[in-house]
Amino acid sequence: MLVVFVVGAWWLTGASPVALVVAAAAVWIIFTIGFGMLGGLAQPIPEPPPAGELRKVKIMFRCSICGTEVRMTTANDQMPEPPRHCLEDMDLVTPVDDL
Repeated sequence: MLVVFVVGAWWLTGASPVALVVAAAAVWIIFTIGFGMLGGLAQPIPEPPPAGELRKVKIMFRCSICGTEVRMTTANDQMPEPPRHCLEDMDLVTPVDDL
């Protein structure tokens, strides 16, 4: 297919065969990368994790710098790591007895 393009372009334009080969290779590379990226976007959404791996929790965290509060509703262990906000770990607001 690439050879047909180069021969046809050379016959129509009279351009240098070396320039046409370079142009055809560039087109092939660009199309390959483009179709690869589009194919990556067309992948289906992965299946959710099996039941039991995540557990329901009700833990509140607060940022000590700006005061933003976050409520964590699912976690993978009993006491998850605190999320980060303003480049610092957030403070636990939920009383330890409620965990």
